[in-house]
Amino acid sequence: MERSDGVWKMEKERDKVVVLDFGGQYSHLIVRRCRELGVYAELLPYDYPADELREGIERERGHGKICGIIFSGSPFSVLDDNAPKCASDVLDFGVPVLGICYGAQLIAHLNGGRVRRGEKKEFGSADFFFKKEERLFRGISDDGEQIGKTRVWMSHEDVIEDLGGNGEVIGWTENTPVAAFRIGSNYGVQFHPEVHHTERGKDMLRNFLEICGCERNWRIDEDFVSERVYEIRSVVGSDGKAVCALSGGVDSFTTAVLLHRAIGDRLTCIFIDNGLLRDGEREEVLESLRNTGMKYVFVDASQRFLDALRGVRDAEEKRRIIGKIFIDVFEEEARKIGADFLAQGTIYPDRIESARAGASGGRASRIKSHHNVGALPERLRMKLIEPLRDLYKDEVRKLAKTVGIPDKILRRHPFPGPGLAARIIGEVNAEKLRICRAASAIVEEELRKSGWYERVWQAFAVVGDDMATGVLGDARKEGRIVIVRVVSSEEAMTADFVRLPYEILEKMSRRITNEVEGVTWVAYAISSKPPSTIEPC
Repeated sequence: MERSDGVWKMEKERDKVVVLDFGGQYSHLIVRRCRELGVYAELLPYDYPADELREGIERERGHGKICGIIFSGSPFSVLDDNAPKCASDVLDFGVPVLGICYGAQLIAHLNGGRVRRGEKKEFGSADFFFKKEERLFRGISDDGEQIGKTRVWMSHEDVIEDLGGNGEVIGWTENTPVAAFRIGSNYGVQFHPEVHHTERGKDMLRNFLEICGCERNWRIDEDFVSERVYEIRSVVGSDGKAVCALSGGVDSFTTAVLLHRAIGDRLTCIFIDNGLLRDGEREEVLESLRNTGMKYVFVDASQRFLDALRGVRDAEEKRRIIGKIFIDVFEEEARKIGADFLAQGTIYPDRIESARAGASGGRASRIKSHHNVGALPERLRMKLIEPLRDLYKDEVRKLAKTVGIPDKILRRHPFPGPGLAARIIGEVNAEKLRICRAASAIVEEELRKSGWYERVWQAFAVVGDDMATGVLGDARKEGRIVIVRVVSSEEAMTADFVRLPYEILEKMSRRITNEVEGVTWVAYAISSKPPSTIEPC
């Protein structure tokens, strides 16, 4: 356990694979895939100190040993003057290295090879031919031929012309003569094995992890729970008190249950009504809290939040305001309790999008500030505990199920920390709040009726300032445009819009325009993440 930036990190020193992030859009997906395969992986910036990597590699098994390194993709070219590059001796540290796309080109470059601009760009699906005897491709093709074939996902403009010393080509496509290679125990693939579009990509990653000799010991189970509980108890001590920022979602509830198991009644949950909750959410959260037996304090600060948001249109400014008031209220309540620690349900995507994950050496831009990570004062009066800070959403759900979180909470769609303010474009006012809350309730209700609610990741309504003319009765009337957003995802890092049946969309539209005063048009958002985000603000 160590403290960084005021945060007590809850993580056991497991043997692992590290992914050096060169700014690629799929960097965190590589980490996810390794974890899915049972191997703990973490993301580090590309310029992470080489001596610290070496120290991790030299550790004994079972003490946080680094067993392998993966170079991510990147929007840069190795030919760029400002291209992100790690120290060349990383390739000689004695553990296998796998380079993906840009990472493969970088390995060739660091090995003395040549990378050049390609005559033909290669984006999308491609037939990939490979040498079947290579360990990286073991089991990928079962026929009797020496050369195997599968479909992979390409996304590159540069090509590798020369691998440098001791390099061997082990895979190619029609347009890319060097689509996979091996240099000693280091490998490079020009495609992206971490994405679903590469048919056998997960098998290739599994093979690489076996080449690294990784122990498959990453599981979200009772042992994991016991570790977290022990660590929390060790940090808080025998007489420390903690408050937990509880929103009612699966992240904060799981955090609260872990804290309660660790320190019992020395935990007090604080539930704040910020005036930006979903329809009926206040009553549901209070009922759930009463059923857990945990101590809690309820604070109705709705007017305080809404007053502070009056006239504010900028999305980031709204988030900052909400985050600051959250912290202010928590500190006020914590002083009454005499708490030493503040526990939050911050998860990995929160930190990534707030550019706090430190995974790209400053090359990552802030996508959005999250209220629980973007507004913490530099001198927080309480020590911060985030036991879920390195977990993805699907891992949190597994953990929640393990600790017995009720299905009603477990299956509930994610809800942003800033609440409905994240779904209101422009100024938050009473009319837009009423419309957003009522329309979102209709969207969720129709999904439940049709059996689609648990088949999607998130569903809600968005309201902005755009107006459109409608016809109500025999009269023309101007009203708000409501945008319905329904997405599928696994970990919230990427998302796609859901192809809902037209009859469900029609029912949503008809009910919203008929039942929600002031709405004349309903639209459906069909943008995926990236380039969009899930929430509009």
